[in-house]
Amino acid sequence: MKQQYFLKNGSEIIIEQLTANQLEDILILQQKVIESLSTNSFLQPLTEQEFNYILSGKGLMVGAFYKEQLIAFRALLEPEVDEEHLGKDAGLPEGEWPLVLYSEISNVDPDFQGNGLQVLLGKLLLKEVDQQRFRYICTTVAPFNIASLKDKFAHGMQMVALKVKYGDLLRYVMMKDLTSPLKEYDALECHYVLMGNTEEQQRYFKDGWIGIGIDKTADQWVVRFER
Repeated sequence: MKQQYFLKNGSEIIIEQLTANQLEDILILQQKVIESLSTNSFLQPLTEQEFNYILSGKGLMVGAFYKEQLIAFRALLEPEVDEEHLGKDAGLPEGEWPLVLYSEISNVDPDFQGNGLQVLLGKLLLKEVDQQRFRYICTTVAPFNIASLKDKFAHGMQMVALKVKYGDLLRYVMMKDLTSPLKEYDALECHYVLMGNTEEQQRYFKDGWIGIGIDKTADQWVVRFER
């Protein structure tokens, strides 16, 4: 996998699958992204061991290069099946947990943001998924991490839960079924809930509602629930 693309300013980039040989570049870029964040809780960074786990065949990872410099990467992870599995959080039967891949991490160099690299890498990664082995993509996103939420919706993911993960961090659990189109919902069954109202959102999820989008009204972010 090696593809040529052009940024908005006409600069050429090369996108290819990453290997363990590029681990140092991956770690350097991740650290640069962390240092640029205003809210560190938005990003759950990976350790060197976790990156090695993905690069050793337990997932997929692609990167974008500008003049041989890694400027973005995105990864899918084949997770261990345990009690913290997102398939459980998403309400999937335990027998289907092994069919889940995680949309694990996405980093874009701050100097190259605004070029749609996160979405582009996501689309390319999803095309590489072996749908004979995997059916679902799951991930977690922090409330008010608007860029990441919009990215996940752009790939057809939907909110299915809101709960505490990774010790004490509040996260939306989002999921995409690769074998089925997005569900069609009756537009009359639609409610908007403030993103900051955790308990009300959790009640909607418990009652079988799905978060299908976000909007900004009166300077406040709201989640659109449908069923």
